[in-house]
Amino acid sequence: MPGFVRIAAFILALVPLTARAGDMATVEILGFSADGGVFAFEEYGVQDGSGFPYANRYYIDTATDRFLPGTPVRVRLEEDGAGLQAARQQARQQGEAIVPEEELSANNGHTVGWNAVTELTANPHLIAVLPQPNMSPLSAQDPLAFSLEEISLQGQEFCSDFGQTKGFELLRLGTAEGQEAQMIHADTAIPSSRGCPLGYSIAGVQTFYPPGGAPVFAVMIAIEAVGFEGSDYRFIAVTGQL
Repeated sequence: MPGFVRIAAFILALVPLTARAGDMATVEILGFSADGGVFAFEEYGVQDGSGFPYANRYYIDTATDRFLPGTPVRVRLEEDGAGLQAARQQARQQGEAIVPEEELSANNGHTVGWNAVTELTANPHLIAVLPQPNMSPLSAQDPLAFSLEEISLQGQEFCSDFGQTKGFELLRLGTAEGQEAQMIHADTAIPSSRGCPLGYSIAGVQTFYPPGGAPVFAVMIAIEAVGFEGSDYRFIAVTGQL
């Protein structure tokens, strides 16, 4: 069998035979505060079913991996004819009071790994990256690696109609001799904001090296959840220090 035929057959085996429309949010890294203490990202799109445009902004304390007070910022426009850009603009205006957009964009950091949820050949539960691009020999950098494991957890009562809901655990893997894996996130319950989550994947890794401060990372996690017309995809981040 020719090589391209084998590849095509492999890809088709990964694709469901029946597809339903869902809502796959677009995610955008906004950046970090100048000292690396805050990581921010945005997700936006148009809800399946309702057609309402939405924009959500997340501001996370990188030391505690917790949302800043008054966040996330969530905007959904339910007026007839409301546009996606209007929703994004409202979310941006609210976010300015938390960390100014100019500061975030000036401290974007490095996207050192990224797997779109549409990628069929990447391992959705494992990622290994070099933490920064620079002119030093790549071998001089210690790799940064994470693995994700889905765990069965009870969701909201109505979720049982759609299948087994899941949480996740995220480990930072030891990449040096004698270095042990470190659990950096472990769900004990499913937040109501996730809806009915059916699966998770590692979307990417963002790093930042603030001048004179401790370098930090953010692991982006894609959530597959039950939507109105199919699977919806939303994003969360797990943060920590390098």
